[in-house]
Amino acid sequence: MSAVALIPPPLSLYVHIPWCVRKCPYCDFNSHGQKGALPVDAYVDALVADLEQDLPLVWGRTVHSVFFGGGTPSLFPPEAIGRILDAAAARLRFAPAAEITLETNPGTAEHGRFEGYRAAGVNRLSFGIQSFDDGCLARLGRIHDSAEAEAAVRLAQAAGFDDINLDLMYALPGQDLTMAGRDLERAFALEPAHISHYQLTLEPNTLFFARPPAGIPEDDAAWAMQEHCQALLAAHGYVQYETSAYARAGRQCAHNLNYWRYGDYLGIGAGAHGKISQGSDGSILRRWKHRHPSTYLRDAASPARIGGDEAIAPEARPFEYVLNALRLVEGFDLGDFERRTGLSRAAIAAPLAAALARGYVERDGGRIRPTELGRRFSNDAMTLFL
Repeated sequence: MSAVALIPPPLSLYVHIPWCVRKCPYCDFNSHGQKGALPVDAYVDALVADLEQDLPLVWGRTVHSVFFGGGTPSLFPPEAIGRILDAAAARLRFAPAAEITLETNPGTAEHGRFEGYRAAGVNRLSFGIQSFDDGCLARLGRIHDSAEAEAAVRLAQAAGFDDINLDLMYALPGQDLTMAGRDLERAFALEPAHISHYQLTLEPNTLFFARPPAGIPEDDAAWAMQEHCQALLAAHGYVQYETSAYARAGRQCAHNLNYWRYGDYLGIGAGAHGKISQGSDGSILRRWKHRHPSTYLRDAASPARIGGDEAIAPEARPFEYVLNALRLVEGFDLGDFERRTGLSRAAIAAPLAAALARGYVERDGGRIRPTELGRRFSNDAMTLFL
């Protein structure tokens, strides 16, 4: 494959906090149910040690966004989140007004905590609501009910947060089209800046995959829910910019946009993944940390914390890039493909021609956008680039 100069893209920081109150039966993330008191101070120390050892990968680069994911990061008190952010800001250059997101579970919301998170530097919250129907929440194994969800969002708004995302799922066990629409209407009443709306999938290594729950809607019913809900979101001013992401004007999630545009990210914490590009030699490195919290805590100050390093071969980059970029309604620019992969656009000429011929994408000069057909059959479109 012919090469061009690889230019390191924007950099983000991902911080993984692996504990939750109880593991949900559909969750395939690296999360562990809380058993006793959490080792908050020891884990913060481990994160700082982990970050310090990864610094040579990103010397001199600016961090444009930070994302605390999990698990349930809001199990950690504001003081701990503040310590992590202070340590990161002392070692990395943060962009002015960098987006800093904290995932939170309505079941862990406490009065006064949101003020503390704002004081610590968090400026965006992402609530794992999933549904406002108490029956659906119970079938999903969630620890909160709809009243607690609404109250948690109101508490955050009262604390001064206006950049709030609500996670909602559809095609839930026992859910029909009317119920899916009602979930969105409850969300609209809270006026969030952003809504993530995605279909429940049965992922391997989850309880739901091993024992699927009764009442999951068939594919046609799930598609009808998706179309109905997309129309509702549009009517209420939420513009779709990614497969499952909808935002008010100017409120797209900067951190997730960086992922989808094949940006770089440093990952610290148990099971955290990172991707770092090096303009000096044109290499792209993936690095991940050991998944289990106890192993990570033991090894965080040594090279043993690394679960693996993988250099992304040039022949693997086209699929990796397109796998992310075709999730975006805006698609991608061919010049951006070259800068972020270090490859000539000729590397995707043949699969791109096939995608155009099948109507999965459209081309406007140097920009490639997925069509409505391509968004519906996104897996088929992306597979062409393997």
